[in-house]
Amino acid sequence: MPMETLAIAGIPVPVSRIALGTWAIGGWMWGGPDDRQAIATIHAALDLGINLIDTAPVYGFGHSEEIVGQALAGRRDAVAIATKAGLDWKDGKPFRNAAPARIRQEIEDSLRRLRTDRIDLYQVHWPDPAVPVDETARELERLHREGKVLALGVSNFSVAQMEQFRAVAPLAAVQPPYNLFERAIEADILPWSVAHGLAVLAYGPLCRGLLSGRMSADTSFDADDLRSVDPKFRAPRFAQYLAAVAALQDFARQRFDRSVLALAVRWVLDQGPTIALWGARKPEQIAGIDQAIGWHLSADDKAEIDRILATHVTDPVGPEFMAPPGG
Repeated sequence: MPMETLAIAGIPVPVSRIALGTWAIGGWMWGGPDDRQAIATIHAALDLGINLIDTAPVYGFGHSEEIVGQALAGRRDAVAIATKAGLDWKDGKPFRNAAPARIRQEIEDSLRRLRTDRIDLYQVHWPDPAVPVDETARELERLHREGKVLALGVSNFSVAQMEQFRAVAPLAAVQPPYNLFERAIEADILPWSVAHGLAVLAYGPLCRGLLSGRMSADTSFDADDLRSVDPKFRAPRFAQYLAAVAALQDFARQRFDRSVLALAVRWVLDQGPTIALWGARKPEQIAGIDQAIGWHLSADDKAEIDRILATHVTDPVGPEFMAPPGG
C-alpha cells in the first residue's frame, strides 16, 4: 500500500502522513543513545516510504540532529526535515528561550548538525512567556525570507498564540500532543487548524508506547526514562490505561484484523489534515506502519472507540507533565 501524503504550504513535495519522530534517538529521557540502531531506524523508515523526519535541538542536546544529519548523508534531497527552536538548556535541564538572538543561534547550530543548507519545517518548540510571540515570529519570518527555512510551524501553542504568530509570519503547521488518550486539541486547536489550512503534526500518537500493545502491568521504566514520571504509567491509572488498550486490541483484531498500534495511528490520521509522528529508536519499532495505511474508520467505529475509552479510563490525565519551565 503506497504511503499517504499531505501538502504543507512552502514545502515543495508532499510529505508522508507518517513521520519519524526522533526524540528517543537523542537518548535524553529515553535511556541513552544507540547511534548504530538510530541510523538503521532512519534508513528503515525511508525504505518504508517515510519522507518527513521530525527532530529538535533539545533531543539529546543536539545529538538527535547530528544522527539525523549522518543518516541522511547522500539522501538529503529526498527527505523533508522538521526541527525546532525556542528551547535552551543548562546542566542538562531545558528551559524556554524564544528570543530572536537565541533563534538566530539555533538555526545555525541546527543547519550544521543536520548537514544541510535549509530546514523544510522550522517550529517554535514551546511558547516563551518572557518573549512576545510577534518578536519570535518576526525573526522566523526573516529566516524564511533568507531561504534558510521553507515553512514555519509552532508546537504546543494555543489558538490565541497562533493568531498572534500568524499576524506577523506565514504559519503552515502546528505540532500538539494528540492520541486516543490525549485529545484536548479537539476543543479548539484542531478545528482552528482545519479552518486555516494548517497541517497538524500529532506528536505522541502511541502515547509514549502505551498504545503499542506491548506493555503489561509488570512493565517498568528506568529513572532516566520519561515514562517514570508520566502519571499514566503510575498506579492506579496505569491499570486503567492497560485495560483500555486490551479492549482496543480486541476491537482492532475483531473488526479490522489489525493491531491496536495500527488502530491508534489510523485514528489520528482520520481526524483531519493530520500527520502522525511515529517515534522509534530501533528498526523493529517501525514495523507495522503498513497496517495503518490505506483504510479508514467509520463514524460507528469511532463511537465504539469512545465507548471503550469511557468505560476503562475513569481518571484520565493529559501530557502537561512534559512542559519545560517557563510556561
